[in-house]
Amino acid sequence: MKTVIIKYNAGNVQSVMYALDRIGATYLLTDDEAEIRSADKVIFPGVGEASTAMAYLRERGLDRVIPSLKQPVLGTCVGMQLLCRYSEEGDTTCMGVFDVDVRRFPAQPGFKVPHMGWNSLTDLKGPLTEGLPDNAYVYFVHSYCADVCPETSAVCNYVRPFSAMLQKDNFYAAQFHAEISGNIGQRILENFLKIDPRN
Repeated sequence: MKTVIIKYNAGNVQSVMYALDRIGATYLLTDDEAEIRSADKVIFPGVGEASTAMAYLRERGLDRVIPSLKQPVLGTCVGMQLLCRYSEEGDTTCMGVFDVDVRRFPAQPGFKVPHMGWNSLTDLKGPLTEGLPDNAYVYFVHSYCADVCPETSAVCNYVRPFSAMLQKDNFYAAQFHAEISGNIGQRILENFLKIDPRN
């Protein structure tokens, strides 16, 4: 099985590579369109600022490539947000795979932004959450989040309920850092790698 990690100006690619190493997965880090299209699975990670990241993707034509992929694709953190329709961060038009907007957490007494640390998942559904207990804890670092919508496959509540995970067709996404979320994150990555790319 050929797994590709999309190479772009994202800050957590190395930790994703370490996580895949831990579960014995082989992978290729690349921004080459042919390599990406020929992969069985594609991982689209990200740490950074939405408008800068989208500008980088557009420069390389990856904003066109990524939404057109037919194999299973997993976006994480900013990677998930860039798969949404629009982000308030930098007033950014994103790739629109998921029909939902990304908004900054509103100011509320007792809640710090960015949302940083462990928090629980509820309302789990879809193949990535198989074997996970409800209220499973994962690690978040973010100031912006996607609204809850029909494509939500897990919810987290911090300031307000938001989409912790999304799924639409062959596209899967997680707002949290699966690669540093312990056994739960490892199970999510394993579940993603088990998805039949022919489905």
